[in-house]
Amino acid sequence: MSFLRPTIFAAEASESTFLDQELNVIVLLSIAALMAIAVKRVRVPYTVALVLVGLGFAFFPNFVDLEFSPDLILGLLVPPLLFEATLHIPWPKLKADLLPVLLTAIVGTMFGTFFIAWVIWAVVGIPWLAAVAFGALISATDPVAVIAFFKSLGVAKRLSVIVEGESLFNDAVAIVAFNLALAAAVPGAKFGVPDAIGEFFIVGAGGLAVGLVLGLIVSLVILAQVDDPLIETTTTLALAFASFLVAEEFGHIFGIDDFHFSGILAVVAAGLVVGNLGFANTSPTTRLTLDNFWEVLAFLANSMVFLVIGLEIDLTELGEHIPDVLVAIAVVVVGRIVVIYGIGAFHQVIQPKRKIPMGFRHVQYWGGLRGAISLALALTLAEADFDQNTVDTVLLMTFGVVLFTLLIQGTTIGTLINRLGLAGQAESEKEQQMRQARIFAMRSGRAELERLGENGVLFSDMTSALTQTYDTQLHEAKTDLSSHFRAHPELEVAMLLQARRDAVTAERSGVADMARRGLVTESVAHSLTIEYNDRLAALDLIEERWESDAEPDAHH
Repeated sequence: MSFLRPTIFAAEASESTFLDQELNVIVLLSIAALMAIAVKRVRVPYTVALVLVGLGFAFFPNFVDLEFSPDLILGLLVPPLLFEATLHIPWPKLKADLLPVLLTAIVGTMFGTFFIAWVIWAVVGIPWLAAVAFGALISATDPVAVIAFFKSLGVAKRLSVIVEGESLFNDAVAIVAFNLALAAAVPGAKFGVPDAIGEFFIVGAGGLAVGLVLGLIVSLVILAQVDDPLIETTTTLALAFASFLVAEEFGHIFGIDDFHFSGILAVVAAGLVVGNLGFANTSPTTRLTLDNFWEVLAFLANSMVFLVIGLEIDLTELGEHIPDVLVAIAVVVVGRIVVIYGIGAFHQVIQPKRKIPMGFRHVQYWGGLRGAISLALALTLAEADFDQNTVDTVLLMTFGVVLFTLLIQGTTIGTLINRLGLAGQAESEKEQQMRQARIFAMRSGRAELERLGENGVLFSDMTSALTQTYDTQLHEAKTDLSSHFRAHPELEVAMLLQARRDAVTAERSGVADMARRGLVTESVAHSLTIEYNDRLAALDLIEERWESDAEPDAHH
């Protein structure tokens, strides 16, 4: 039986390793939950707190021992975060600002790549192609970081769509340029601009097509036909990972060597389709289940991403390359200024009616955070044809820029947004919601008293006395709410638009339900759905025009 012992020992070692990794994950998730509680008392962004905790683990090297590969970050943690974010981006709003979003994502990222590369090559002295690789990986704002911060800040919807849209689309440009730089570094290869442009359009368009097709299949076949929250939730989870995998492994699946599409753009397209088309065909119960599930999953993935960033950055090594890191930070900041304000001025000339307010540009500039995707790309340089000193320099410059954007820009972006008056929920809106919530709660209490009286639990005179007290309080609360609306008429407009939008959406869902039951024909349902969609689009236009007119100081 001696020949079995190595197998047994190997199995035991494998089981031990698996249990150790599982314990480490449990520790990280527990830390994430504790930090989520702690930041409610301390005014520090949750994601910044996670990075700081991850950095602190450097002083306790044996406390957490997890291996994080670039594939793990890009393939496992990023897709659910991107998918959840795009579920809540309304296509009409993204479409309205698609031109500035694409200009910044494509032209801005390409300019940033070569501008940063030229300065780093000239000042730091690393090889040109390594400088291009660094310029590419650091030029694209990270959607994971941007979305995480903007969710916590509650910015105006148009600003959120513009900034998130750029961060979602510019990764395709950066990753293509990064991969081309690595390919050109192979002995005998050439770095051709026409080839780069052609590959960018192929990789980007292919990724969008993959996500669009898979998203349509799930939306029209599963979400529209199956009324089961568990099945529909499971399907959307599979879609988030499948769209990324199919796009990235497209060549392998169909036997085409060295051919792939953008997995990130595939996830973005799939999420947009499901969020705008698929959710419209689901029942309210399923929609609530999907929202809750993706909110929890995004919280878990987001927590792991920012803990990973902190764990992967070695502050002791960073200190040895301070001059190079400072040069990298400076050139990234300057390049971002040129991109945002230059493209903003150009866009204002060609599309003056949809110009981006100057306040929005300030937030775009300072909100250009870098994070997990930059880090994951930098970690792949170990397999590139660069010398070890060059790889270490690029990696440490990446660490420095990521830390600067998260710890400096990330902790001050909220202050900037508040000072510009661009926060999504002002104090007046919070006060309105508090007053409405009190009225709703008092009505619920009064209804419960009436029910107790009708059931004989309370005597009629007791019920009458208590309900009269509620009536007095309700009258006072309604008067206060009316006064608040008179002082802030914009809140009444917003509430009216949202109520009308909810009513039209309910009407459209009712028609869809009638069609599923066979009470009306598909042609009738289709015609009515188009009518309701037009009405919703009209409401969106009214809201956009109203928001544009109401933006304080943002136009100046």
